[in-house]
Amino acid sequence: MVVDPSMHISELTFPYPDSLVALEPIRPSRVMWVENSRPVEISFQQLLGKIPRGDVLVVNNTKVLKRRVFVPWKKAFIEILFLTRLENQTWEVLFPAKEFKVSSVLELPDGVKAELIEKGRPQKLKLDRDVNEDYFAKNAEIPLPPYIQKLRPTRHSQSQDDEWYQTAWAKEPGSLASPTASLHFSSSDMELLKANGVQIVPITLHVGLGTFLPVTTENLNDFEIHGEMVEIPLSTWITIQKAKSGGNKVWTLGTTSTRAIESVAQNLLPLVGTEVGQCYKGITRIFIKPGYEWKVVDRLMTNFHQPESTLLALVAAFSDLGTVKACYKWAIECKFRLFSYGDLSVWIR
Repeated sequence: MVVDPSMHISELTFPYPDSLVALEPIRPSRVMWVENSRPVEISFQQLLGKIPRGDVLVVNNTKVLKRRVFVPWKKAFIEILFLTRLENQTWEVLFPAKEFKVSSVLELPDGVKAELIEKGRPQKLKLDRDVNEDYFAKNAEIPLPPYIQKLRPTRHSQSQDDEWYQTAWAKEPGSLASPTASLHFSSSDMELLKANGVQIVPITLHVGLGTFLPVTTENLNDFEIHGEMVEIPLSTWITIQKAKSGGNKVWTLGTTSTRAIESVAQNLLPLVGTEVGQCYKGITRIFIKPGYEWKVVDRLMTNFHQPESTLLALVAAFSDLGTVKACYKWAIECKFRLFSYGDLSVWIR
């Protein structure tokens, strides 16, 4: 993988008004179509008709977990995002721990006590008893992006978020954020594409800690992205290879599907056997940024991403930085809605 050593995170900035940050979805969404470096607006129905028979569409079937717990603190609340279960009732978590000392004890819902045993990013909490998904289903909320919480009247989720922030084909529990490009599509949209001869294949990438943490280095090559669990059925990869050899194109729905497929192409995931067949499975730390040599993906459908994010770097790698910034400027002038609940962009190489 070749990268541009001069790429700096400060180059991935752009101004936008808070008024364009989408706080809830509107469907069908608007679509920015970028081909030959030029953006145009097309309808969502037009997009569905632009994916040719025989092409492959890769979708992520991960399911978002309820893992955001509100805990009383000084006549208010703090939020704890439970990330990973470790041994001995210990969890990796994210919460505003600056004013807490190691050995501080927090009282969680249903009387569960949590002791802070390690600070940093992430932190570690040791609970006084084990908790499972039933506990989180009862006491936790969907982990919405912080910029949505910040601009809403309350940081608590709305009841509709449980449906809004989950894809129509969510199947494999494990994500801490939604593969949001998929939120634009319904099950009936997928059936229409299948009827038109589009080959739709699944992957699983569980979105993890990296989506919540900012890039902390100026030079992108100095930043180590967090690993995320990926599982790709061998049948998915075979379908992709047959399509490519036959001259068809591979479309990825979202940056997660993109990273998963390119991880296989870069030989970053081993082929392993499972009870239901073989799959490519493991932890990927692929960081796709300008200078990356693409192996598989021909068409990218994705949301509008935040400034200085690894996701925006991926889009800049797929197109080029100048085109992406010019197209984002055009989209903002045209009042496209931004980020997780916002509108869709489609990039053609």
